[in-house]
Amino acid sequence: MSTPKVSLIVIVYRMPAQAERTLHSLGTDYQLGVNAGDYEVIVVENASDAPLGEQAATRHSGDFRYFYREETSKSPVNAINFGIEQARAPVIGLMIDGARMLTPGVVQNILRALRLSEAPVISVPGYHLGRTIQQEAVDSGYNEEVEGELLASINWPHDGYDLFDIACFSGSCAGGFFRPYSESNCLCMPRWLFDEIGGCDPRFDLPGGGNINLDMYRRACDHPQSELIVFPGEGSFHQFHGGVTTNISKKSPERQKIMEELNAQYEQLRGERFNPPEKPGITLGWIPPQALRFVQLSAKRGMVAAGRDPQD
Repeated sequence: MSTPKVSLIVIVYRMPAQAERTLHSLGTDYQLGVNAGDYEVIVVENASDAPLGEQAATRHSGDFRYFYREETSKSPVNAINFGIEQARAPVIGLMIDGARMLTPGVVQNILRALRLSEAPVISVPGYHLGRTIQQEAVDSGYNEEVEGELLASINWPHDGYDLFDIACFSGSCAGGFFRPYSESNCLCMPRWLFDEIGGCDPRFDLPGGGNINLDMYRRACDHPQSELIVFPGEGSFHQFHGGVTTNISKKSPERQKIMEELNAQYEQLRGERFNPPEKPGITLGWIPPQALRFVQLSAKRGMVAAGRDPQD
């Protein structure tokens, strides 16, 4: 068996329907211009009362491997590190949330990015399905049923780029392509770079991993050799599934308490409050018509942040 160029690690917990869509979006009959020998998908599922299971996880086109784990921690960090141990490729991609659907050019552009830099930090922009971020939309009745109707309205997966038509920027990417992100939910880098930044820190033991995804992104971008590469024409789309911070109302005292806890843990571990990395990104890839409104929005927000009049 040939060695894949990229190992994509997907963490799953109590989200069978959402994970199935995510994994379908990683299949070779959905991703454009790639074949099964180019990449592998490693699915790591922590035990729950609503498992995805091996049959559902591996029935998609391509090289899929599945691991089911009994896990006492409420954090996915141990599952991430386990998945990395299974990876065969020299480049790893981390999808800490298995409820993130991708557009069809993500893998192809990852392979392109590997030819641009010896130390790429590859960032796929994040979106929420729905017209507003889900922690706000939930106050208006947004749920899995509403989301299913949205997906049916674009006949997904007929054209994966139509996801842009039913989505909005996630909070961590709200500034657009030309402003710093806080994280990427499809984050790729060479294994040696991942090791040099200290890997996935098991001390992030809060539910959902706390700020571990932000932490890895920040450390990777801050590495002096790394080059940030962003795909403005691709996306990672969050599905509603009862996430720790994404599907609880912003007005909820419960969510506010969770955010305070995870921010406090980050500050305790890193000695400072989290701020997005300032490293400028290299944009890569073609931009489908469906994504043009986000390019326009990004340009406007970038100009405002730079003190320039977007009407000029």
